[in-house]
Amino acid sequence: MKLSAFADVCLRTLMFLGSRRDQQVTTKDIAEQIGVPYNHVAKAIVELRNRGALDVARGRYGGSQITGAGLQLRVGTLMRDLDVREDVVDCVSDAGVPCPLLAACALRSALRRAREAFYAELDLLSVEDLTTGSVRTLLPFPTIP
Repeated sequence: MKLSAFADVCLRTLMFLGSRRDQQVTTKDIAEQIGVPYNHVAKAIVELRNRGALDVARGRYGGSQITGAGLQLRVGTLMRDLDVREDVVDCVSDAGVPCPLLAACALRSALRRAREAFYAELDLLSVEDLTTGSVRTLLPFPTIP
């Protein structure tokens, strides 16, 4: 199962801020630390603020800080909400021709169940669970093009 790039950036942002709970961090600093373009992080900040996961202050001394609700946010719920894909596989070609096996296909429903099982496993974790550990060092995140 592959997360969407946007869901990945949102989760990275929450995890980064979760590891710095008592600090306000600028969007620029978050982008530099997690290796993601500024615009992608800015979009994630807006989404997470709208969900109540972040407090955001504008201006010279502004920045983002994770809220208690953000720390308690279930990872599966967030990923499920941010995954806008209807199906794991496309059953229609780029030309708009439906798959000839579509009528008798059991793969789509099996993949839907597998995706839900993936999210159900992530529902067991909160953002706080992902950010509380004995070691709080920066992780080398892969870059997003």
